[in-house]
Amino acid sequence: MSFWRGIFRHENREATPETRRLYARFEIAHTIVDFLAALCFIVGSIMFFSDAWQIPATWFFTIGSVFFAMKPSLKLWREIKLYRMGKVSELADRLQ
Repeated sequence: MSFWRGIFRHENREATPETRRLYARFEIAHTIVDFLAALCFIVGSIMFFSDAWQIPATWFFTIGSVFFAMKPSLKLWREIKLYRMGKVSELADRLQ
């Protein structure tokens, strides 16, 4: 159970320069995915004004939904990596 209490902690992202870099990279990826999702929904919405474009519009909405689903997945992946980096750091400290 300590694993679940250990993730999503602010200390994990500020622990070292390496964790700060990792956090920044994931924030950039999260922002890009967010932007792509919004763009897909905007394009899909515009396409729905024409009956001829409804099938491609549906695909844009589907792709946008996948991007939106990626957002929490990216956050969870980032937090698990940060948690594991901290555990590796603790092990290294014990060996010294």
